[in-house]
Amino acid sequence: MNNGQLTPSQTTEILRRLEHSPVRKLGQNFLVDSNIVRKSLELAHVCRGDVVVEVGPGLGTLTGALLGCGAKVFAVEIDKKLFEYLKTDFASSADFNLVNADAVAMPLAALPENVADFKIVANLPYAISTPWLDAVLSSGRLPKMMSLMLQKEAALRFSARNGSGEFSPISICLGEAYDVLPPHRVSAACFYPRPAVDSMLLALKLRPDAHVFNPRTKELMRKIFSKRRKQIGSIAKNAGDQDSQTLFKWLEAFPEISPERRPETIEPPLWRGLDEIVCEN
Repeated sequence: MNNGQLTPSQTTEILRRLEHSPVRKLGQNFLVDSNIVRKSLELAHVCRGDVVVEVGPGLGTLTGALLGCGAKVFAVEIDKKLFEYLKTDFASSADFNLVNADAVAMPLAALPENVADFKIVANLPYAISTPWLDAVLSSGRLPKMMSLMLQKEAALRFSARNGSGEFSPISICLGEAYDVLPPHRVSAACFYPRPAVDSMLLALKLRPDAHVFNPRTKELMRKIFSKRRKQIGSIAKNAGDQDSQTLFKWLEAFPEISPERRPETIEPPLWRGLDEIVCEN
């Protein structure tokens, strides 16, 4: 059974035996650095008895480390061949539950409905990072800690503050639910095959006052940020009857939002105010 310390040569040998070539569109870049595996667990403060959701276990490098420290793991893997390999490799572990599914459709794997206290550790493909995270935030159950391996661009967007070019609706939704720690840079050399860009480890801790945005508010925010270089007053004027009414009510309720301000400059708590107005309507 994988103990969380696969070397590059061991990784290539397993892939050769499986007759499996890493699928780029699935983000199959496998961790081959035990220090980064250890760091991923440290950032989520994983300890014995924890329940952990793992997304995209791949060859089980993180899985082995999680089980090795006494965690109970619920994992979701979309690749059928890797799913079968993991089922066999971890067959002896009673603490490993695996489903073959799309993580966006099953963001919390097969985590039982009655489990509220859990963490997430994930090595996320770039293509699903935002929709998966949105699915987690919309699931009705928020993990108390997350340790996410992300492409650098996604990590900077998730951790962005207002006033930066990366600030976006996902930055707002994440920042109003979690304390987002500064990302930890991870070299491309820590993966096989080596990706074209660097990655970052992002740690998130659930806020006591965590807020989850209404889906209608998120859709309105996406609409607003699609015109991020325009002034919010102009966006409100041209948003269409119902959205215009909502946005002008928001601007009236929060006079600190000048009509001349651009969306990316508006502080996250003020977007929470927009959510309250949407929910009232």
